[in-house]
Amino acid sequence: MAGLGGDTPLKLAVFISGRGSNMQALIDACARDDYPAKIELVLSNKADAAGIERAQKSGLKTAIISHRDFEDRAAFEQAILDTLAGHDIDLICLAGFMRILSPHFIKNWAGMIINIHPSLLPAYKGTDTHARVLADGGKESGCSVHFVVPEVDAGEIILQRRVDVLEGDTPETLAARILEQEHIAYPEAVLKIARGEVKPPPKNAVE
Repeated sequence: MAGLGGDTPLKLAVFISGRGSNMQALIDACARDDYPAKIELVLSNKADAAGIERAQKSGLKTAIISHRDFEDRAAFEQAILDTLAGHDIDLICLAGFMRILSPHFIKNWAGMIINIHPSLLPAYKGTDTHARVLADGGKESGCSVHFVVPEVDAGEIILQRRVDVLEGDTPETLAARILEQEHIAYPEAVLKIARGEVKPPPKNAVE
């Protein structure tokens, strides 16, 4: 993997399905002269994802691979793998990509996929995290950037950022404050990987 403490920037593929606000945080970080990573490709499974227009306005290469165009997940993921093979990619950053990747796909990119999740893992894996935190009377929440393994939201944590749960919070208000921290956390996590401060897990740990 390039960029691990060396002079060559870490080359990123960012996967999105929606507005791409975490992708934008990475775009902004990569625009800095002192940031040791750059985005080589933005890939979406939705042609109407607002993040694709954002990426194109930033001059980034984009690819649309709709899961609806394939008969099964295997064919869909093979099309993604084929697209990635045409680019020089070191690290895949899932940024609101609303498809669960299969163990086969993850093993092909073992130790080279990261994700951001809106909870303090290992608590509140899966969906509806903010509503669940509030229903449980939680006093604290946040976000986690982690390496991706076949088990959902179970990979090694790279870093976390925390927020207090406030009286009167709704899932929407809590989500908004956590999203602000996500925009800080994701570029920080990529920076740690690029500098070699965080080592990807060994390939057999991802199987």
